[in-house]
Amino acid sequence: MSDALFSVISFRNGPMSMYEFPTGGRGTLRAPGLLTTMPVMTLFGHDASMKTSFAYIRPLLGAAVLACALSLAGCASAPPPTEDLAAARLSVARAGDADADQYAPMQIDQARRALEQAQAAAGNGRDAEARTLALSASALADLAHARARQAATEAELAQRRAEITNLRQRLQGEN
Repeated sequence: MSDALFSVISFRNGPMSMYEFPTGGRGTLRAPGLLTTMPVMTLFGHDASMKTSFAYIRPLLGAAVLACALSLAGCASAPPPTEDLAAARLSVARAGDADADQYAPMQIDQARRALEQAQAAAGNGRDAEARTLALSASALADLAHARARQAATEAELAQRRAEITNLRQRLQGEN
C-alpha cells in the first residue's frame, strides 16, 4: 500500500483530477458528473466513500481563518504609550505631593529617572521600551507614595501616643 492520499478520477469531458482524502483504507469514490469511479487508496486500510458534503473542509477553513486573523493581529502596531506616560507623570506628581522626597528619596528618584527615560524612548519611537519604563516609573512612584504615607502615618501615630501619654500624666496629677 502506498502512503499517498490521492486517487485519479476521469471526467466525462476527459480532464483528469486528483482528490485527497483524510480517511484510510480502500474505498470507491462516487461523485456526480464522473464517467468512472476508481478505488481510493488511503492509509488506514478501510473502505471509504466520498460523501456529497465537504464538511471535513470546515475545520481546515476555520483554522485558516484563525491563522489569518492572528497574523493580522500580530502585524498591527500597538498604539503609542501616551496613556502610560501620563499615568507615570501623575504617579510621580502624587508621590511628590506626599513628601516622598523626604520619606522615600531613593524610590522617587528612581521613578523620576525611569519617567525621563520613558519620555526619551517615546520621543525616539521605541514604544515598547517607553511603555515598560513608564510602567516601571509608575510602580516606583506608587511605592514612594506608599512609603511616604506610611512614614507620615507613623509620625502621626507617634504624636497621638505622645498626646495620650501627656493626658494620662495630667490625669494622674489631678487625682
